[in-house]
Amino acid sequence: MRVGIAFDLKSAGPLPAGAPDDLDEEFDTPATVAAIARTLQELGHETIELGDGRELLQKLLTHPPELVFNIAEGVGISRNRESRVPAVCEMLGIPCTGSDVTTLGICLDKDLARRTVQDANVLTPNGALIVLPQRVYDGDYAEFPALVEETGLQYPLIAKPNYEGSSKGIRSKCLIEKPEQVGPVLVSLAADYKQPVLLEEYIEGDEVTVGVVGHDPLRILGCMHIKPRQNPERFIYSLEVKRDWHDRVEYICPPKFSADLLNQLEETALAACDILGIRDIGRLDFRIRDGEIYFIEANPLPGLNPETGDICLITKAMGMTHAELFREIIAATLARS
Repeated sequence: MRVGIAFDLKSAGPLPAGAPDDLDEEFDTPATVAAIARTLQELGHETIELGDGRELLQKLLTHPPELVFNIAEGVGISRNRESRVPAVCEMLGIPCTGSDVTTLGICLDKDLARRTVQDANVLTPNGALIVLPQRVYDGDYAEFPALVEETGLQYPLIAKPNYEGSSKGIRSKCLIEKPEQVGPVLVSLAADYKQPVLLEEYIEGDEVTVGVVGHDPLRILGCMHIKPRQNPERFIYSLEVKRDWHDRVEYICPPKFSADLLNQLEETALAACDILGIRDIGRLDFRIRDGEIYFIEANPLPGLNPETGDICLITKAMGMTHAELFREIIAATLARS
């Protein structure tokens, strides 16, 4: 089969002046794209690189592949950016791996995703979406403590850009312990990422990610406990930690939890996937506190670098090869096409 790979590459040069240093954190390296191509070729497919944007559109129109293997995150800050590739493929009648336009849009919007899974009786941290006015703050953040008080949220809090993935914008400074920290953190995130900020109550507990694969039925690929090597007072799986994961965290797959808790975690993940519409491949993040499972976010376009992608680490730990994972993703796509 002729398979086109849709992707966005990390910038080879300096980032624009004033941009945050994680501007293209979600994008892939040439080495990751090459590894994906090799795995597809190992399965007997011919591969072509589609890229994204105008290049992808031109190639789809002039020499369309039989299937698009989609890892494109989309350029910009729109909450619709991850939906562009499946939207075009749907319009052209080309099968495309992964979730559809609606699911990708909902999951990229952290606040919308958390409110959606609540309808499936999945617990989420208490939160509020903060949309800041377009104005320059000169160091006077006096209104922010009252703003948080109006939401009813309890400290400590964590602040996140609402339309980002790969922990973009989520740094150690995003943990807010005191009212006077709220203004500087929210203003900084809004200025850097040009979007609303999700403010949530911090959930002290175990960080867990759950991989899913397939379609009708979607199945649990595995669960992985992300455990800090040192025990900070409050652990955040932040960008600093992810960039230094070898030294900062231990990945335990499967987690050393009770059978009952693992079963409850898997059921919660599948319930969230069902209401969000996740299919073919996905990863969901949770926090577990006192036996209660809190949904943090869902990633229907998880990183597929065979060495560093969380879902690939789960795959390896569960005795599944990169090629076997890709075979299941493609089989699920073709089964519904």
